[in-house]
Amino acid sequence: MNKSLGIGSRLRHKSYGEGILARISLDYYTIAFHGMGFKEIPHDTGDLELIESIEANNNQITFDEVEDALLRILKRYIEPEQKIEIGAKWKGGLMVLKPSDKNQSAKEIPMDTFFHKIVMVRDRLRVLEQNINSHKLLSDEDKVDLQHYITRIYGSLTTFNLLFKNTDDYFKGEAG
Repeated sequence: MNKSLGIGSRLRHKSYGEGILARISLDYYTIAFHGMGFKEIPHDTGDLELIESIEANNNQITFDEVEDALLRILKRYIEPEQKIEIGAKWKGGLMVLKPSDKNQSAKEIPMDTFFHKIVMVRDRLRVLEQNINSHKLLSDEDKVDLQHYITRIYGSLTTFNLLFKNTDDYFKGEAG
């Protein structure tokens, strides 16, 4: 289908019948079908036939396109907000890393900072899981394979469970 269609173009879909182009996003047309409501149809579908074309105004970007782009960016980069607490015995603590070479100095990291980094890793893994599970181009087999790797990563991170206040926040691997 021609991606330069304008809003108001009339189209015919094999299953939904005739409709009017109401919105154009980067990947989908939103078409209002009589008696069927609004449907999102991929640009690359072979199920659409042009009835009447309205010329697109290529010099302007629509509010919907800006909104779609902004939402994709926000979903990708915003960390999920969730209050995860460090165990009481670790609050205000200090992690000290001492190299075996006595000529090198030790590195001290506040436990709260280290714990925050661990929680960020967990949250980003969860976002990765969501992106994999909702990915349109990955096959179910690919999704399962990738999910298996993530589960093993969680299993490797169970070492850090002792830092969490609540057991519900623990990392869980294949057995969890």
